Amino acid sequence: MSKLLEDLKYRDLVYQQTDEEGIKELLEKESVSIYCGTDPTGNSLHVGHLLPFLTLKRFEQYGHKPVVLVGGGTGIIGDPSGRSEERQLQSLEVIADNSRRLEAQLRNIFRNSENIQFVNNGDWLGKMSMIEFLRDYGKLVNVNYMLSKDSVSSRLDNGLSFTEFSYTILQGIDFYYLNKNHNVKMQLGGSDQWGNITTGLEITRKLGGDSELYGFTIPLMLKSDGTKFGKSTGGAVWLDPEQTTPYEFYQFWFNTADADVVSTLKKFTFLEKEEIEKLAESVATEPHLRLAQKALAEEMVKIVHGDEALESALNVTKALFSGNIKELTANELNQAVKGMPKETVENKEYSLVDFIVDSKLVQSKRQAREDITNGAIYVNGEKITDLDYTISDEDKLEGNYTVLRRGKKKYLLVEYK
Repeated sequence: MSKLLEDLKYRDLVYQQTDEEGIKELLEKESVSIYCGTDPTGNSLHVGHLLPFLTLKRFEQYGHKPVVLVGGGTGIIGDPSGRSEERQLQSLEVIADNSRRLEAQLRNIFRNSENIQFVNNGDWLGKMSMIEFLRDYGKLVNVNYMLSKDSVSSRLDNGLSFTEFSYTILQGIDFYYLNKNHNVKMQLGGSDQWGNITTGLEITRKLGGDSELYGFTIPLMLKSDGTKFGKSTGGAVWLDPEQTTPYEFYQFWFNTADADVVSTLKKFTFLEKEEIEKLAESVATEPHLRLAQKALAEEMVKIVHGDEALESALNVTKALFSGNIKELTANELNQAVKGMPKETVENKEYSLVDFIVDSKLVQSKRQAREDITNGAIYVNGEKITDLDYTISDEDKLEGNYTVLRRGKKKYLLVEYK
């Protein structure tokens, strides 16, 4: 077995292969072009999109050439895979803008890659007339064959337009085009892409194309409780740092459950087996230290956002939990307060007791005095135990808000009107 396949199996990243022996022989060659794609149906990828591209990056580690496709053509239609209802179509302008944004995010993930190639299927699908599509490609794919695809059969009861029905042929054309023009030998995708991948093989075979062509999928990522991976309490965890800050991104991975963290380290990070096994031992013997979660969070911020973003996320984490918020940069401060619950109070001086009651951090002055005396109240990261402390302009970050904390985890952003 090739070292790459051995590594992929250790990390539980092998699900379906169109020809296991053929793929094994292919990967033992010096360098092979392999592609993975995504459609720009949104203006950012989220963590649920990450795994296929990180797996593609593993292929590159072993000397193969990644080809990353952004579906500026297929995105106009939208993949029905994994959906229970028809997709709302977006304007060409929105699709083009989304394509640019997603490509920038993916380029960042592959920022240290030398042999990578980026393509957009709008460049060839967009030039094709309907007559060409029907005559040259539609004729090659039997309707019964398409009806057997999960992405189609699962939608028949609820209804499926001809537009989305035709999607698998468009993605099949991509595989044929990339093989013919860029010598791509394999398509990599999530398990939901199996039907689209095999359509590409079918189209290429019937057009007399390369016979040495393969499909490879990775398993659907599920948490130990059976729920879908990639969601937080606030919704999707985005790769766009404006939508999910590096600090929030760090916290998402840091909050991975003990039951899931080792599996997630294997699949998502590029840590060696020996290091992962050490972290697994730590989960078993000293879970309270959360060393595995810390390693996971640090690696994922580095991969997606880079070293500077990781430093910033760690600064915010330290300031919020054990440091001084006043020392944060303006950008870090914005990360720290994003997503905090908010309350608004009058812009005036307050005694600390009145301030935490008026801001609704606690319900009564008696509780406020008790919390202050017990050291449970923090103003901008600083513990305050003085009952006579006054909230003044010096406690207003950026002149406009104050961060209160009660105990270890209850935060409140207080704004002034």
